Amino acid sequence: MSQEIEIGLGKKGRLAYSLDDVAIVPSRRTRDPQDVSTAWQVDAYEFDIPVIGAPMDSVTSPATAIAMGKMGALGVLDLEGLWTRYDDPQPLLDEIAQLPADQATSRIQRIYAEPIKPELIVQRLHEIRDAGVTVAGALSPQRTQDYYSTVLDAGVDLFVIRGTVVSAEHVSRNHEPLNLKKFIYDLDVPVIVGGAANYTAALHLMRTGAAGVLVGFGGGAVSANRNTIGVHAPMATAIADVAEARRDYMDESGGRYVQVIADGSMGDSGSFVKAFALGADAVMLGSPLARAEEAPGQGMHWGTEARHQTLPRGFRTNVGTVGSLESVLFGPSHQADGTTNFIGALRRAMATTGYVDLKSFQRCSVTVAPHCAR
Repeated sequence: MSQEIEIGLGKKGRLAYSLDDVAIVPSRRTRDPQDVSTAWQVDAYEFDIPVIGAPMDSVTSPATAIAMGKMGALGVLDLEGLWTRYDDPQPLLDEIAQLPADQATSRIQRIYAEPIKPELIVQRLHEIRDAGVTVAGALSPQRTQDYYSTVLDAGVDLFVIRGTVVSAEHVSRNHEPLNLKKFIYDLDVPVIVGGAANYTAALHLMRTGAAGVLVGFGGGAVSANRNTIGVHAPMATAIADVAEARRDYMDESGGRYVQVIADGSMGDSGSFVKAFALGADAVMLGSPLARAEEAPGQGMHWGTEARHQTLPRGFRTNVGTVGSLESVLFGPSHQADGTTNFIGALRRAMATTGYVDLKSFQRCSVTVAPHCAR
């Protein structure tokens, strides 16, 4: 039962928890870390590890998408990013990485004012496909109707519709909104859609036929949503709510399973691991992968929110560089700060609680342990 707090005489609010507020509880049974499976599957596509590279220019380029794919993960290219606006975005990536903090947002806005070029969407996706890995690209809901046919013609395997908040019931007086249910039904490829932050929104997205639902708003390390528009979703509660929606939707649909993908607030391996314990099937990573030596952001990190032309809701930040992409995902770690060896941490937690695969690990015990009380 959810707990409501009285904010004042005229308003109550639901008590919700962040990932820092919860902890995993070991069980009576333990296993060897090498004996657990971190495999994950969405539709017909199987992956060795449940990691999705966020569609952010500081994280996923065609080259890093290929590298992730060869390591058993999935990289998602932002099809509204620099790679589809410029023939050679490298000088601009170099410039953004060197900008003074007080000039970064305004310059990013100007750089991203360049129109998207459909031929570059095709070129970039073909580059990933030619490397023999799963091809995934992302568009915002606003751009999906304009470019989805180009994306499909280019041969994408997985299509991601990602926004701060994606609704199955968007209403507009000025234009015909994207009909998600019809759109997904008409496509021949699985669609991952989000973000959603509560039970009702997630259930409605599942009913559109989506193969996966993104939980959260993404870009936790570079988001200013709470400061600019007052929107925030504590991720522990959001993941657990959406996992419950998945269970109820399975009953409603006669057994159709929708993947729950946590997106945002995963800056360290502990948060990453707890997302699975709360019900996630996979996690979309931004800042952890932006810290890799191969990351196009060169230790700087920014998301789609930073480039909005009239109301930027994000910023560029320095996350630093901690090692290679392989060390971020698989180690070895040389510091106990949770910035490297994410898969090793997941294996260790699964072994400590005695579970052999991700779906069973979702049943592990957790406790509320507020961060300030540690």
